[in-house]
Amino acid sequence: MSITRLPISRRAFGLGAAALALTPGAFAQDWRARFPELVLAVVPTENAAGVTERFGPWVAYLSSQLGVRVTLRIAADYAAVIEGMRSGHIHIGEFGPFAYVRAYTVTNGGIAAFATLRQADGSTGYYSVAYARANDRGNRIEDFQGRNLCLVDVNSTSGFNVPHFAMHRANIAPDRFFANVQPPAATRTRSWRCNAAPATSLSTGGTPRPTPT
Repeated sequence: MSITRLPISRRAFGLGAAALALTPGAFAQDWRARFPELVLAVVPTENAAGVTERFGPWVAYLSSQLGVRVTLRIAADYAAVIEGMRSGHIHIGEFGPFAYVRAYTVTNGGIAAFATLRQADGSTGYYSVAYARANDRGNRIEDFQGRNLCLVDVNSTSGFNVPHFAMHRANIAPDRFFANVQPPAATRTRSWRCNAAPATSLSTGGTPRPTPT
């Protein structure tokens, strides 16, 4: 299990699926009268201003195509988006694979994926990677035994579930292998938001699929 050190760019877009809540009768002829405003919820990978700038064109496009107002809501984590879709307060959500499955389960199949993000070269998908400081030692996760591990949202595919799966395959028990595993509540939903993480820590998260060279 290797560690890839990649520069984090504000242009990097974590790829996931957009899901639409399927309210019974929502697609009847009078659906616009019933839903004069739709709420699109996303989980931030950076500050709120960056999220608004990034999703602004998508919100404007949806509004123009659907003929109703679409409002962007920045959620604290995937659980908030899932609960919002279950309760009907959120109509469109941006999910990773695991969070989508959870949302589908919680809503008893009441959502459907209708779009996914794509890179300029046409590729889709993303990688789960572990980040370490450029001047820190080690190129494999095994080199960081006894250090600190910064995980993210338990509903995150790349930042929680894939790292656990990979460590399990490598016979690594995080609670025993690392000196400290920061809880998801403290690290929020993305590794690069772990501003309080010690300099000696590893952090996990997703990155778009690199463009082939």
